[in-house]
Amino acid sequence: MQIQKEKITNKENNLEKIDAKIFHVILYDRILLWLTLNLFSIGFIMVISTSIPISQNIYHTPFFFIKREILYFFLIFLLSLIILRTPMSFWKTNSIFILITSILLLIFVLIIGNSIHGSFRWINIGFLHIQPSEICKITSFCYIASYLSRKYYEVRNHFWGFFKPMSVIIIESMLLLAEPDLGTAIVIFFTTITVLFLSGVKIGQFLFIITISILSIILLILLEPYRIKRVLSFWNPWEDPFGHGYQLTQSLIALGQGNFLGKGLGNSIQKLNYLPDAHSDFIFSIIGEEFGCIGSCCVLFIIFIISIRALHIGQKALEIKQIFSGFLASSIGIWLSFQTFINVGAVTGLLPTKGLTLPFISYGGSSLIINSIAIFFLLRIDFELRLKTSQAFPRGSK
Repeated sequence: MQIQKEKITNKENNLEKIDAKIFHVILYDRILLWLTLNLFSIGFIMVISTSIPISQNIYHTPFFFIKREILYFFLIFLLSLIILRTPMSFWKTNSIFILITSILLLIFVLIIGNSIHGSFRWINIGFLHIQPSEICKITSFCYIASYLSRKYYEVRNHFWGFFKPMSVIIIESMLLLAEPDLGTAIVIFFTTITVLFLSGVKIGQFLFIITISILSIILLILLEPYRIKRVLSFWNPWEDPFGHGYQLTQSLIALGQGNFLGKGLGNSIQKLNYLPDAHSDFIFSIIGEEFGCIGSCCVLFIIFIISIRALHIGQKALEIKQIFSGFLASSIGIWLSFQTFINVGAVTGLLPTKGLTLPFISYGGSSLIINSIAIFFLLRIDFELRLKTSQAFPRGSK
């Protein structure tokens, strides 16, 4: 009997050790974490490489943007300590309140915001520059995921169940267009209708919204002369290389100089005050110039894998009926991939310039922080999935 008790005790100790290993080793997505850290590193290095000339020219110090980037990373670290410990049920419960807050910020930026290049997109609070349009992205997707978790069958079977969340997105889009910020409005709108399509809405409703959206975008372009000029310069930038086509021609020159292997880190010519926004919206051009086609493809591949991981996490959550987490993770994957597509399309001349950053790479505090929060959500969702899966197996079955 004593020997049998000792065997049982040893078995329980071994099972406890297995449990400890499970909780400390595999209860987070290591691939997602390391890919994100790689992107952060690449982005920080490229901000250092691209921002020194413009920082010296504007602020008479080469390290202005670098210091602010370090500050943003510190804020991201503090946010990670909070968000990674917050259950997803909290964001689901408070999604409407968070959405209302972001809409109020969109209104405030039109009243008290600072104008940069004719756009009212930033609210200055001390040394921080808050961009409500970036906050609006993640809050909108939280609301849509929460709505689907509550009205899943209504969205699939009734037009008004489908139109209610779209009406909220339309209101946000109108506020974004008033800044004006057409690029962010397109990203939010496209991501929302894609997620609603994945939820199983009727194809007729989906095609109706798509048709109205395309017609609305065409109308918005025709109503604003500067948007018409952007489209015309995008078709043939070399017709006016020192006017409306200047930024795109300089971007194409940078990509052409990079060739296949690039000129090497720090050896870019276009960042020396030739290419506007080389450290932010057009940082991909400098990546192409310094690291060539291979380096550019590696960056895009990392972002692509992160988006695929997000969609995979969302699929796993939906399989076990965690609707909110599933659709939020799917929204994040679609959002990051689509924004990357628009940024790279504008840089390479495939699309008109939209003023959207390259996720995790471009300089910009609001963009970097919101993208990081999206990754924290993915890690938390994956953690809860793995925790629930590990608890689903009783000890006797191990």
